[in-house]
Amino acid sequence: MVRSPRSRMSRSPIGGGGSPVSAVRRAWRVLRMRGVRVVVAKIAAQISPTADDRPMLVKRADVLAVDWRRPAPWESMPRALGSGPLTVGWIVSPPGANSGGHQNIFRFIRFLEEAGHRCRILVYSAADPTTLAEAQRRVDKSSSYAPVRARLERYPSDGIPDDVDVLFATGWETAYRSFLDRSNARRLYFVQDFEPLFYPAGSEALFAENTYRFGFRAITAGAWLAHRLRTDYGMQATSFAFGADAEHYHITNTERRSGVFFYARPETPRRGFELGILALELVASERPQYSIILAGQSLRGYTIPFRHESPGNVHAGDLNGLYNRCAAGLVVSLTNLSLLPLELMSAGVIPVVNDGPNSRMVSNNPYISFTEPTPRALADAIIAIVDRADQVSYGAEAARSLGKGGWAEAGREFVTAFEQTIQTSGPTTRP
Repeated sequence: MVRSPRSRMSRSPIGGGGSPVSAVRRAWRVLRMRGVRVVVAKIAAQISPTADDRPMLVKRADVLAVDWRRPAPWESMPRALGSGPLTVGWIVSPPGANSGGHQNIFRFIRFLEEAGHRCRILVYSAADPTTLAEAQRRVDKSSSYAPVRARLERYPSDGIPDDVDVLFATGWETAYRSFLDRSNARRLYFVQDFEPLFYPAGSEALFAENTYRFGFRAITAGAWLAHRLRTDYGMQATSFAFGADAEHYHITNTERRSGVFFYARPETPRRGFELGILALELVASERPQYSIILAGQSLRGYTIPFRHESPGNVHAGDLNGLYNRCAAGLVVSLTNLSLLPLELMSAGVIPVVNDGPNSRMVSNNPYISFTEPTPRALADAIIAIVDRADQVSYGAEAARSLGKGGWAEAGREFVTAFEQTIQTSGPTTRP
């Protein structure tokens, strides 16, 4: 059976009982794979330090200095922009080798560069044990990162370079630094998920939520985020649609399949690990001939109550082979929709996704099996897909429904949204 939340935390790959030193050593083993944002959060949860030294993703000095009730100088007197290409700064946390959020940021940096703009990638973190050179090597070695002309730079202690015309915040902790920077560069916010939901109700959730009140213009991954930011916070927000990477993900197996893929990430609560395992327990009981593949992180120390394969954190270059063994893929997304459903479809896999506006407003593709978020409903959807008489042709239809453009259309939407947003990002009146 799946462990309780308490025991699961104590035996997670970067957790473990014992001393604070042991927790730090475990954290370091995955730092290179996951990046500093996840590791800092895990250490904070497990060492139990005093209130004065408990680490957070955001710098305490930044939280203390921001008073978003009063417009900052960059908001009331924004930088004048010329008609030619612009220099665009991106404040990011240190990239991890398999950090999907960073990989997506690089994808859109490349789109801006291809449109003629120059980008600068400025690394900023509350706790960064990684050298800039090591972070750059991670990016350079990974085929999951889009090749870009920009190189990583340390965020300067005295603020962004004077040539930066537009400044993107990315993760919520970078929004504080963007707000405080002395530059009058136009401020934008690249929002990939609703980050307050990454935390229990508490200070960090509130700190993340407050960034939506800073006066930035948002460009979001999918329409659900833009709708929520406009509706709940009065932000000016526009969105781009998701794409699918046809280079990495495509059909290679045209035979009938008996596999079921599950994006299993217990260290990421919004991915609904426990719900997925309960659904797959029903599937395994009723269809023991299915092959169940759990990928996304190491599951060492977890009790999985059925026969399965657990390849852990799989490199993007190896995922297509796993996908092509599967007819159905379970992807639980309790915040913004994951990129995985479209990746799966590209390989002929029918995704089973928990239903809700956070999913349908991002992609309402008719081949996605939107399902009530209960174990029985998810299990029934998976079984129905794998048992289909026309399973092979149906999977091929799903792949064709995505077209052949990959991320190119999303890139055009993003560049258009960027250029239109900065043209209108003068002084604002906030609610």
